[in-house]
Amino acid sequence: MLTHDLSLATPDCSGCPIRHRAVCARCDSDELALLEEIKYYRSFEAGQTVIWSGDRMDFVGSVVSGIATLTQTMEDGRTQMVGLLLPSDFVGRPGRDGAAYDVVATSDLVMCCFRKKPFEQMMETTPHIAQRLLQMTLDELDAAREWMLVLGRKTAREKIASLLAIIGRRDASIQSTSVQGRIVFDLPLTREAMADYLGLTLETVSRQVSALKRDGVIELQGKRHVTVPDFSRLLEEAGDDADGGLLV
Repeated sequence: MLTHDLSLATPDCSGCPIRHRAVCARCDSDELALLEEIKYYRSFEAGQTVIWSGDRMDFVGSVVSGIATLTQTMEDGRTQMVGLLLPSDFVGRPGRDGAAYDVVATSDLVMCCFRKKPFEQMMETTPHIAQRLLQMTLDELDAAREWMLVLGRKTAREKIASLLAIIGRRDASIQSTSVQGRIVFDLPLTREAMADYLGLTLETVSRQVSALKRDGVIELQGKRHVTVPDFSRLLEEAGDDADGGLLV
C-alpha cells in the first residue's frame, strides 16, 4: 500500500476544515495537544486501497477531504459497496484489531490518522472523545437505517436525488453554508460508482441524472460540478421533507 505523508498548510487543528464535525469536535486545547502527539496525515490516490478487510489496523482516523467506499466481498468473489466515507467520517473501530470492510479511495483522499493504541487509551481518559465517537456512531446507525429505505423502497430517480442530497448536505456542513435555496458542490463519485452503490445499472444512472438536469432539478458543468437551484425541490424528488427527514 503506497501512501505518503501530507504537509498541510496549517499544521495544527485550528484550520482543519472538518474540525467542527470530526471526532475531536468537543476537545479543548489541552486534549487537542494530546491528540497532536499521536496524529499524522496520510494521503491516498483515487483507486488506492486504504485497508483490506481482515487486515490488522494500527490506526483510526477521520476523512479530511475526498471520499472512500466501504466494500464487502462474498465467498464467491462478488462484491457489494455497503457505505461511503465522506469528509469528517471516522475510519476504524477502537477495540477491534481487524478491518471489517475493504476501504478504497474513490477520489484523492486525505486522512487525519491517530495511532490506535494511544487513541484507545485517550478514550478512557478523555470523555469528550468517547462522547463524540458515540454520537457519530449513532448518527451512522441512523444513516444506515435511512439508506435501507433508499435502496429498498425508492425509485431510481429518488435514489439518485437522495444521493445528491446527502452529498450536497454534507458539503454544505463542511463549508458551514446553508442548504436553503441554491447550493453548489462537486460530485466525488463517478457514475459507475453511483450505480454500484445504488444497485442500479450505469445506463439507469445516466438516464436519471439527465432527466433531473432536463427537468431543472440540477445543473451540470461537465459530469461532476453540480448546481442545485432549489434544494427543497431536490428533497421533494428524493421523497424527503424540507428538514431532510423521510416522508411517511
